[in-house]
Amino acid sequence: MILYIILFVVLLGVAAITRTPWFKGWEGEMTVNLGLKWILDKKTYHLISNITLAINNGTTQIDHVVVSRYGIFSIETKNMRGAIYGSANNRQWTQAIGRRKHQFMNPLHQNYKHTMALAETLGVPHDRVKSVIIFIGDAKLKTKDNLPANVLSRGLTRFIKSHRQELLTEAEVGRALQVIQERRLVPGLTTHRLHVKHIKEVQSQRESARRGNLATSPFTPSPDIGADQTLRHETGSTPTAEAPCCPKCGRTMVLRTANRGSNKGRRFWGCADYPKCKGIVQA
Repeated sequence: MILYIILFVVLLGVAAITRTPWFKGWEGEMTVNLGLKWILDKKTYHLISNITLAINNGTTQIDHVVVSRYGIFSIETKNMRGAIYGSANNRQWTQAIGRRKHQFMNPLHQNYKHTMALAETLGVPHDRVKSVIIFIGDAKLKTKDNLPANVLSRGLTRFIKSHRQELLTEAEVGRALQVIQERRLVPGLTTHRLHVKHIKEVQSQRESARRGNLATSPFTPSPDIGADQTLRHETGSTPTAEAPCCPKCGRTMVLRTANRGSNKGRRFWGCADYPKCKGIVQA
């Protein structure tokens, strides 16, 4: 009888653990990790998972990084269910399960910080680092038409292999792998606790900013700056942690200035891939 009671308690504990956000995150990362290992050619695509890097007196944690001649892919995994609503410029996205709604951080903005950390750590141009968001589980992207192509619910390996322009040499690939292994914090409970502490501190600072009306308003597309106007970079202008993602392609944006037309001298966010992409967001 006692054995049955112990077994029942253990099963209840396992059931409770499988419902926690931690387990769902771990399960999602393992699913993506196995898929990447099985499908991608290991000679061309080099996978490193669960990377924690030290940045700005804190840490950032990246689910998966794939290093190849075709770029460095920073992959953010979301194991969620229900309907997902959001766009590239929303600060928060919404998960709806029946009548219940839950808001979570825009994963494009979240992964942008990861790509910035990788670029800085590796000493490579930011456009060599590709952001990819993958939703697994039963999540339905209800606003997919408003999302850039790097937000996926399937086809992760196909998306990675669709990039065929060589951006890194084999020597640069090897160096990137070496630097990541050298600079990453040792995986384990201590590193995880350090990262969780940093997240809580950041969240506390954001809440204080909101209460003090210091939070900036969401980026919105500018209705009166034409994409066909001649553009130029501001002197010393580079992507920053506050830069939005391009609403058209998902790349990082940089501050630019219209130098002719009715909006001459006006600053705005322009896609870093201009003129290939002419995405614009009001500064």
